Amino acid sequence: MIFQFDFTEHFLKPLGQFGGFFLLILGAIWILYAAYETKRRKSFKKRKVEDWDFDITKVLKALTYIGFIVGLLSIVSGVSGLMYDIPPSTAYSGVSGPHRNLFTSILLIIFGILTFVKPANDLPLASIVGMLAASVVVILLALLIPDAVIDLIAVFINPKLLLAILFIVIFAIVALTAKFYTAGFMAVSKAISWPPLAVIFAIFCFLQGFLLLVVGVSISGLF
Repeated sequence: MIFQFDFTEHFLKPLGQFGGFFLLILGAIWILYAAYETKRRKSFKKRKVEDWDFDITKVLKALTYIGFIVGLLSIVSGVSGLMYDIPPSTAYSGVSGPHRNLFTSILLIIFGILTFVKPANDLPLASIVGMLAASVVVILLALLIPDAVIDLIAVFINPKLLLAILFIVIFAIVALTAKFYTAGFMAVSKAISWPPLAVIFAIFCFLQGFLLLVVGVSISGLF
């Protein structure tokens, strides 16, 4: 049955095994961030941020939504690797042993958080947090509620309609609450938006991801 879905075995542990892959994705996202920030500032080294024109903003919004999701999944991957002692790649498991790599897990968590926070400078973060929280609650309810309870609810209201109502209510409450706590995220987002810093992040992610997936070692094991 749906509510018997093993969240740990089918979601958390598989994500932990893709640590090297997520580092490559993070590197690609930060290269794109650097390119757009350079176009935004009309300079690679310029620190002052000008307003976006409409065309750039439209493309950047799509990119930052993707970065938001990848950042969150990278955090989960890093935490899963730590919790369940999971190697970040098949190559790493074969060369260095079937155990976690602490350095990789820390990198995934740190860069995941930075990638998660980056959209705060370009998107309405309160709305994103509200949508994420509402989506998670609705998905968990759909997966975990027993069929007997669903049948009981159906006597009074269409379960799909109830989930839609819950989504709207949770979204509104969380979005309004989060609006008052986003100032700190905005400050961090602006600090990490500088193109040279984004390129450094990207190179580091690419290097570690390549070593994990192809060579089977970590940067921390080379020194």
